[in-house]
Amino acid sequence: MEKEKPPIFGMIQRGGQVVIRMLANVKRATIKPLIRASIEPGALVYTDEYSIYNELAEWGYGHKSVCHGAGEYARDEDGDGFHEIHVNTMEGFWSLLRSWLRPHRGISQEKLPLYLGFFECLHNIKKRGKAALTGLLGVLFG
Repeated sequence: MEKEKPPIFGMIQRGGQVVIRMLANVKRATIKPLIRASIEPGALVYTDEYSIYNELAEWGYGHKSVCHGAGEYARDEDGDGFHEIHVNTMEGFWSLLRSWLRPHRGISQEKLPLYLGFFECLHNIKKRGKAALTGLLGVLFG
């Protein structure tokens, strides 16, 4: 790892599945294979202004972004009053992940991918509490 706190990269479909991975770095060459493996070509991708996303159009994706640095967090491009350009779905997921990880202080970089994978799976099966056990068993043995 290049850093003591490794970067965690995430993608989420609004109302759908999430993919999160611990990375060695956040360079285009590192994220491109993850994006290609997780997002259908031609899909519209919403991001913040981080420069690693500048090549999404070249990679075959539609791309809209918000500029947090300029105080923009959502934008209504078509004037219908609905601010469809935002990354709030992913921001909300990060908040849930941080809250879930907080009691597990001191997770080693070696074990962090296991925690991330477990949380990703819990989110994707969309079940909580005892019902999550059935969902997890379905993923493992289904």
